[in-house]
This record gives sequence, C-alpha cells and structure tokens, in this order.
Amino acid sequence: MTKQHTLFDSIKIGPYTLPNRIVMAPMTRNRAAEGNVPHALNATYYQQRASAGLIITEASQISPQGVGYPATPGIHSAEQVEGWKRVTEAVHEKGGHIFLQLWHVGRISHPSLQPDGQLPVAPSAIKPAGEAVTYQGMQAFVEPRALATDELPGIVDDYVSAARNAMQAGFNGVEIHAANGYLLDQFIRDGSNQRSDRYGGNAEHRARLLNDVVTAVCDAIGNDKVAVRLSPESSFNDMRDSDAQNTFNYVAEMLNGFDLAYLHVLEGDMISGTRSLDYGQIKQRFDGPYMANAGYDYDSATAAIKNSQADLVAFGKLYISNPDLVERFRAGAELAVADQATFYGGDEKGYTDYALMK
Repeated sequence: MTKQHTLFDSIKIGPYTLPNRIVMAPMTRNRAAEGNVPHALNATYYQQRASAGLIITEASQISPQGVGYPATPGIHSAEQVEGWKRVTEAVHEKGGHIFLQLWHVGRISHPSLQPDGQLPVAPSAIKPAGEAVTYQGMQAFVEPRALATDELPGIVDDYVSAARNAMQAGFNGVEIHAANGYLLDQFIRDGSNQRSDRYGGNAEHRARLLNDVVTAVCDAIGNDKVAVRLSPESSFNDMRDSDAQNTFNYVAEMLNGFDLAYLHVLEGDMISGTRSLDYGQIKQRFDGPYMANAGYDYDSATAAIKNSQADLVAFGKLYISNPDLVERFRAGAELAVADQATFYGGDEKGYTDYALMK
C-alpha cells in the first residue's frame, strides 16, 4: 500500500532532501536596490522564511532586456550576484534551501524600462491588453517587436549565463519561469505566438524555445538543479490558448525527459480563480516531484499531498504575512493576514516586520 504523506514529511528534489513539503512561492515585491541589486533587507526577508522546505525567490531578470517592473532583482551583473550571495548565505545559515527563479518578461515591459528605450520583445508583434508598471507610473503596453529566429540562441545564452550566475551566488538551483504571461509562456500559448518559423505552429514548435532553454541550462548546471514553472490556464497578462489541456499535456511530457528537480504548476486562472483543466493529466505525464500552487490553505494542501495530487505545495500570500508558516501550520496557530497595500515596493513595512508566532 502506498504511504500517505503529509505536508511535514521530507522529500527529495534533485540532490537535496527537504525537511517538509511546504514551499515559499516566488513573489515579486519590488524592493531591490539601485541597479536591481538585492541588499540586506532582502536577505532578512528570505532568512525569516528559511524553515520552508524550499524557498523560490521572486522572479529575477536574466538580462537588461528581460526587465519588466521597477526595482526587481536581476542575475546578470556582478553586483547582483554579490547581492544574492548575501541572501543565500542568510538562508543557508538557518538550514534552508533556496532556488532562484529565472525571468524574461518579453512583451510585459515598456520602452522606459528597456535598454536605450527599445521596444519590448515577444514571439509575435501582438500588443497585450493592460498597462505596464513603470518608474513614471502606469503606462499602456506598447506593441512589442517580434524576435527574429536568429536572435533566439542569444536568449538561450542569457538563461545559461543567469543560471551559472545563480550557482555562483550560492543558490541550490534555479526555476525557469515559463508561466504568467512572460516570454517563455508567450511562446508556448497560441494566443501570443503566431509565428510561422519552427518556433510557431503546433504545440511542439511553440514549446521549442522552452525545450532549448531547459536543455542548455541543464547542460550548464545539471538537470537535478533545474525546475520549471507553468501556468496552463491563467489569463494574467492577457494570455490564452485555444487548447490548453493538450498544449500543456505535451509540455509536461517534454519536460519529463529531463529528470528535473520538480515541475511547478499554477493550477487554474489567477485572475478569476476558475479551474477548468484536468491537472491530473499534467501530473501523470511528469514522473518527478509535482509542485502545486493555487491559493491553497492548510486543509486543501494537506488533502492534495495525502491524495497524491501533489508532492509539494507552494504558498504565496500566506508567506508574506507568516514568515514562520511551517511552525504555524504545525501548531494549528492563527495566521496573520497580509496587508495588500505593502505588497509592491517600499521598505520593511509589510515586508520584514510581520511578527513570529508567540
């Protein structure tokens, strides 16, 4: 009989044995210093949450072209690597494990955030609905420039450089961000990819850039230190796919060939909260650890682990206001509610000043 697991059971991902299955999800907080460099405040924030089985950092751009928001950390300069070292050392000092999320926003940017005021890049020149967050306030998205086929190897190289930088900074591994309407997700879904070259068309072709990136990053730092995040039906950042179930079944099968550390899946639509896909089909096609993320609480996460619907569960908002979430779950303690007004930007208020359980 298969053993029923709990959130507090250990689990092996890649070369690491995590003490529990409670994961801190990646969350943009817009608190990097000038030059998009992590600093002491960020180290404190992550160290406070080091009892998580795994921390996945906020998304971090792989290049200046990958920037889409103010004050988000990067992993492409020497100063950024040194800044992240402070974070990894702080987390490891408390016995934690931490992966860096690698990010290129693609069309979800604005010329004011791009080198030399250039247009954001994308698989196709399709302007997303909505507004970009800039240093000058909210501004309408612009029509992006479609990447030429011969530019794509350079994008892959940027992911590889960023992954190597992450390992140099002391991270346990990297999570490739292929979700939430950013560049790799824009290639995967047909609502944003209307290319006619070998990176457009059917699901296999649309997933080719992700395949190229995962292949190259695995070759650079080792498959067991690489993970991928997907969001099959989220409409965030004006995303859609005409056949999401089959598209992402294919992507999961493709990723299964890499022996990755884990697959991280945002289940449902983060905008509406609806959930129409069968995520069991996606999990079934991936033999490694499956991490679920979808507004879980203690009870729903416990059930998902017990019923083998997930091997790990990632928590977002709960980790903003409960740095000791593992201890609170274990004690059945009351959870603090996060202040949404302090989610993005600012100082320690709403960031490192949430109290530990008494």
